This record gives sequence, structure tokens and C-alpha cells, in this order.
Amino acid sequence: MSVKDKTLDVLEKNRGEYISGAELAKELDVSRNAIWKAIKSLQSEGYNITAITNKGYSLSEDTDILSAQSITKYLENKKDFKIEVYKTIGSTNDVVKELALEGKEEGCIIISEEQTKGKGRFGRKFHSPKNSGIYMSILLRPNLMAQDSYLITTSAAVAVAEAIESVSNEEAKIKWVNDIYIDNKKVSGILTEAALDFESGLIQYVVLGIGVNLISPKEGFHEDIKGIATSIFKEEENLPKDIRSLFIAKIIDNFFKYYHSIDDKKFIKEYKKRSLLINKEVNILSSKGDEKAIVLDIDDLCRLRVKLEDGNIKELSSGEVSIRIMED
Repeated sequence: MSVKDKTLDVLEKNRGEYISGAELAKELDVSRNAIWKAIKSLQSEGYNITAITNKGYSLSEDTDILSAQSITKYLENKKDFKIEVYKTIGSTNDVVKELALEGKEEGCIIISEEQTKGKGRFGRKFHSPKNSGIYMSILLRPNLMAQDSYLITTSAAVAVAEAIESVSNEEAKIKWVNDIYIDNKKVSGILTEAALDFESGLIQYVVLGIGVNLISPKEGFHEDIKGIATSIFKEEENLPKDIRSLFIAKIIDNFFKYYHSIDDKKFIKEYKKRSLLINKEVNILSSKGDEKAIVLDIDDLCRLRVKLEDGNIKELSSGEVSIRIMED
């Protein structure tokens, strides 16, 4: 850990209080000049740190600082998570995948304020601008068979929807299988990637990627998604205090609440209740062509039960098709 990170760690633990440069230097076993440089670097990154002669440095309590420490303080689940926060990154999923291949334990969480190579389903790009969203990936090592991998994505969708409602006045719906919607526009996407042990059929590891539009980008959403995307909050000045840290903690707590008893499938009732598709006319997009259908239900395997135009009933798995809601 760098001097800058160690300095931030101490300031976070004493947020709102003043700590002298001499105390910081002694605790971190570095020179006062090294502390001064670390403070300047943190301030240049947007951290609201005040400096007063003969008092020292203080990290403002009113600053929306996103760090491992600022998130951890809101967690109800005291599992030993290993959280790393970045200003910008290529893809949080790619970084966590590397950690998985290195043999890291479950509970590693990578969070970034921006992704330059964010990924969505079917190889699509997931637009991840800075100062707008939350982009995070979690390393999991579940005791699940490959055919049960849908439990991760669907429980995460419920966890995110619940987190949105806990920090806002918005109602969050789920578009099968992995998108969260507010007012019929996408606010969040989930990408689950896994490695399998082909001999046993068990999942070796899962990378659970979650992206959420917290506020609308100042320059507007990207041309590709501006007609279908929305955010939880519409203006930055209306953000509740420390909202990013609180929101991430809510997602983590909600997800692991379901994950620790995932075989019970307790979340599926909530998943169905939040469905954006049931009783809607949809267009089924697959390699075999497009088909129109009415969505009847979501079964306990989280398959979409649809009635085709010819009257046949069919159950769809998430890996087979993409769904588009028909316009009224």
C-alpha cells in the first residue's frame, strides 16, 4: 500500500477529526514531506481535506469519498471483504477474473468510478462514464453446479433492485434476465461470467459484474443508449450524503443475504414480483430468427414461460435468447 493510500486510510478512520502531519508521519513511519505530498495528491483527486496550522489535516464528513473504508462502515455483513476502489479501470470483471485465476478467495470486490472497456452481455459494450455510475465486480466461489448459475444473476438483480429502493423513492423492476429498470428505462445491468470444472460439473468461480447509473452524465447518455437509459438520481446536487458508499454497501449486504442461502431460492418470489415482462408482448431474438410472444410467467428455474403466436407454450433460458418489449 502506498503512502497516499495509507494516509487516506488513517483520515477515513478519523473522518471529521484533525490529525497533525507529525502524527501521520510517525504512524506511517515516513517523513512529513511524504505526508504533505500524499495530502496534495489526494486533494488533487477531489478529496475534501482541510489543513490548519497547528491542528493538522482533516477529511470532511460531508465529502462523498468513495473508498474501501467509506463503504465498509455501512456494511451490516461483517464478512472479511477485500475491497479495492479505482478512479478508472478497463473492466472490473477482467480484474476480478485475474484475481480468480491467481487463486484469490471469495469476497474480493473491485469498484471503479469509470470503466474504459466495460462489458455487457453478448459482447456488447457497457458504457461506464466517470462521475455518473457505480461499476463493481465480486469474486465468488459457490458450491453450485453449472446449470444453477442462473441463481447468481437473478439473486443479484433482486439485490440491486432492493438497494435502489432503499436509497431513493424509485420503484425498481427487473427485465429478464439481468437488467434493472426505472420508469421503463434501464438503470442497471448485470454480467455474470464463470469458469467450470468440466469433470465434476461444478462452478470453479463466478465473476459477478454490476453497473448502475447513479446520476445522469452531464453530457447526456451515449448516443447508443440515450433513448433507453436512465439514472436513479437526475441531478448531482440532489444526491444524499455519502450516497455512493451507502448504495454499494446496500448492494453487497443484499446480495450476500441471498447468496448465503442461495439453494433455498427465497429471492425468486421477489424476482417474479418485480418482473417487467409478465403479461407483456415481446419479441424473442435468437439465432433462429425473431418470434412474437406473450410472457406468461417466470418459473422456479427462472426460465421465461411464453405463449407463441401459434399458441404453443415455451420455456426460455437466458443464454438462448434476447428479449425486446414490443411498443404499445
